[in-house]
Amino acid sequence: MAGLLTIFGGGGFVGRAVTARALAGGWRVRVAVRTPSKVADDVEAVACNIRSDEEVAHAVAGSDAVVNCVGILAQSGADTFEALQADGATRVARMAAEAGVGHMVHVSSIGADAGSPSLYQRTKAAGEAGVLTHMPDAMILRPSIIFGPDDSFFNRFAELSKLSPFVPVVGAGTRFQPVYVGDVAEAVMAGLTEGRGGLYELGGPEVERFDALMHRMLGHLGRKRLVLPLPAPVGMLMGLGFETLSAVSGGRIEPQITRDQVRNLGADNVVSGAFPGLAELGVEPTAMGEILPGYLGKP
Repeated sequence: MAGLLTIFGGGGFVGRAVTARALAGGWRVRVAVRTPSKVADDVEAVACNIRSDEEVAHAVAGSDAVVNCVGILAQSGADTFEALQADGATRVARMAAEAGVGHMVHVSSIGADAGSPSLYQRTKAAGEAGVLTHMPDAMILRPSIIFGPDDSFFNRFAELSKLSPFVPVVGAGTRFQPVYVGDVAEAVMAGLTEGRGGLYELGGPEVERFDALMHRMLGHLGRKRLVLPLPAPVGMLMGLGFETLSAVSGGRIEPQITRDQVRNLGADNVVSGAFPGLAELGVEPTAMGEILPGYLGKP
C-alpha cells in the first residue's frame, strides 16, 4: 500500500524520521504541523492545530493513511496532555474515519495506563482508546524512550553536563529499553504497508537503569561528571519549582523536570512481553552503541 500519507506531528523528532522513511518507500507525504514554513520542501505541509476539528479534517482529506506522532513531555498553556494526547489523538481518528481513510498508525508510549499515577500515561491510554473507538483496525505503537540524533533524552542531559559538575537523576534505578528512532519509523512503515492493526511494544536490544544510561552518555562525551541520584520527594520539589518558573515566564522557560515526570519515573519503561514488538514486524533492533557515538561523540 502506498499513496497519500498524512503525518500529524511530522515536524517533530519521530515525525521527521517517519516522513523520511515514507518518502523512501514511495509515499506522497502531507505533514500536518503548526508552522508549515519549517517543513522541508519535498513534502506537502499544511497548517494544523490538532485541537481544531476543522484543521484536522482539512489535513486528512484525500489521505489513504494517517500517522499520529503528536506528543508532549510537559504541559504549557492550552497544550495540555488531555488536549493533545487524549482529545487530539481521538480527533485525528474520528476525522480520519469520517474521511474514509484506509488505515491509521498511532504512536503512544510504554506505560500507557488509565490507572497510572502519571497524567501523561493516563492521557496516552485515553488517546489509544479514542483511536480504537473510531479506527478499530488501527495500529498502536508503544515505544520506550526513543533515541537518535535529535532526541530530547540523551541530548538534554548532554547539554546539562556541559554546565554542571554533576548530573542529577531522579529515579536512578528505573529501567529503560531505549529504541532507535529509525526502528520506530520502520515499525510505522510495516504497519502501513502490511495494513497491520493491534498493539505493539517497541524496545531496543538493551535494558539499562537510568543512572547507567547517564554513565553511558558521559562515556561517549568523554566527560567526567558525578551521576547524582535524587530521591523522589526532592524531585517533586524540583518539579514544583520548575513548573512555577515556567508559569511565571508564560511558558517561555521550559521546565527541566515536572512532578508528573517524577511520578512517571516510578515505574520501569520496558516491554512487558505481553504484546508483539519489533521482531514480529521484521525490524532488527539497533543497539545504542551503533548510534550514540555519531551524535554524542566518542570518548
